[in-house]
Amino acid sequence: MLKILKGCLQVLALFLFADALNALTTALNIKIPGSIIGLILLFILLQTKVVKLSWIETGGSFLLAELLLFFIPSAVGMMQYQHLLMDNGLKILVIIISSSLIVMIGSGLLAEQIGKLVKRKEEKQV
Repeated sequence: MLKILKGCLQVLALFLFADALNALTTALNIKIPGSIIGLILLFILLQTKVVKLSWIETGGSFLLAELLLFFIPSAVGMMQYQHLLMDNGLKILVIIISSSLIVMIGSGLLAEQIGKLVKRKEEKQV
């Protein structure tokens, strides 16, 4: 029960953080979405140990586990634009597949580089 409450509070904290940055980008008329700035800022805060991973880990893990649910509204919304899918479906499919491949390859290469850095760091400590 305590873990569920902790996770709910962490999700709420992440939501409030994202909402505050969305409001800030709107107020400052910044063209970058607040969620993107929030991800970058949260990454920096985690790397500099200003925010400890344990403060958001349970809530973040829950959000990642349920990530698919966040795509359902956009998938359902696409059904309103069937005429666009009929006219441009092949182009959209090519863009989706190519962008997915680029993201997967980029993520794989980045994970590989991070793995090498971690391995070097561990070897230096031993």
